[in-house]
Amino acid sequence: MTLLTLDRLSLAFRGTALLDEVSKTIQPGQRIGLLGRNGAGKTTLLRLIAGEQEPDDGGCSLAPGASVAFLPQEVPDDLSGTVLDIIQQPLASQVAAGLLEDWQAEARSRQLLEQMELAADADVATLSAGRKRRVLLARALVREPDLLLLDEPTNHLDLTAIEWLEKFLAGWQGTLLFITHDRGFLRRMANRIWELDRGRLFDWDCDYDTFLLRKAAALEAEEKQNALFDKRLAEEEAWIRQGIKARRTRNEGRVRALKQMRDQRRQRREQAGRASLTIQEASRSGTLVCEAKRLQFGYGSLPIVSDFSTTIIRGDKIGFVGPNGVGKTTLLRLLLGELSPQAGTVRTGTNLAVRYFDQLRGQLALEQPVLDQINGGNDFVMIDGNRRHVIGYLQDFLFEPERARLPVKFLSGGERNRLLLAKLFAQP
Repeated sequence: MTLLTLDRLSLAFRGTALLDEVSKTIQPGQRIGLLGRNGAGKTTLLRLIAGEQEPDDGGCSLAPGASVAFLPQEVPDDLSGTVLDIIQQPLASQVAAGLLEDWQAEARSRQLLEQMELAADADVATLSAGRKRRVLLARALVREPDLLLLDEPTNHLDLTAIEWLEKFLAGWQGTLLFITHDRGFLRRMANRIWELDRGRLFDWDCDYDTFLLRKAAALEAEEKQNALFDKRLAEEEAWIRQGIKARRTRNEGRVRALKQMRDQRRQRREQAGRASLTIQEASRSGTLVCEAKRLQFGYGSLPIVSDFSTTIIRGDKIGFVGPNGVGKTTLLRLLLGELSPQAGTVRTGTNLAVRYFDQLRGQLALEQPVLDQINGGNDFVMIDGNRRHVIGYLQDFLFEPERARLPVKFLSGGERNRLLLAKLFAQP
């Protein structure tokens, strides 16, 4: 039995086809990893399947009686209430329709809470980003969907939480369609690959490593085919410039063929390139980056750091690890001076230039155009002592001019990450 059918699904954004008459099916038990470049339309496809967005043409249909649940990439800003309240939300309609009793809805929710190690009475607003993601996953699973859509499920999760998620999903009996940039998660979870590339959806019946080999061969064949086509087109363009021969009646078919070749070349969508990252060099700082002495900080009765001391010198590369909610971001903000310790001191070195990539990308103004994020709306930016136009600089980060003029809110999560990197790298 086919679980989901995509029938000539089409959607365009500002003239660019994200989905171009896509037709595919999903069978029960499949675990599909959805791949594609940032901005290719992966999240849009999940939203269409979940019914949160309408296509321009075509449609998608679930098998009779089947249900779908969607875990979004971003944590909603308006997420509030206790953990139990939020997890029970999807069951409200079933309770109202008499399909579930109140006690059954609560029992099912509490069972998930226990599996996910979440406190029922905890205020969601006080949880870390990783714990909030766990709450949202529980909310998606509580309705016991036949098809589960996951958009970057490992975002904000610590290593232990990712291991838990993999174990949980391995034992889950439903069907998965998920987006991830975590190659380990992809290798372990996917038994099939969907690839969204320039408006077309390719179905690769294999695991991720096999896909990489087959994809490389397909790209090589495409490049050779395009090169042969371009050579033939150049020959025909040289012929048409001869003029007189082309006007003869017997050559009219050749002229029509040339026009078709021109149209075909014009419609070709090239593979996106690779980002070119250039970091603006700051003035050389002193040896000391940061020195913390006997730091103490906590929230209420919950200690984050206690009697913590450390010294960071130029050249150190330090990884913060620990469970979600333990205080990694808080400690980082203490060292950056964004928070004041309740006891102890933090001293930073001289000529110190700090670039901070925060996980929620709070430094981006969603309503402003992409290009205005780089240099306060100025047309030029200094990179390594060279004056560059902001549009050209953004092209190094794979933003075409048209996309660079869009408001940030229209970018995908991956594109927002690239934009924040571009913004940080442009700062001295």
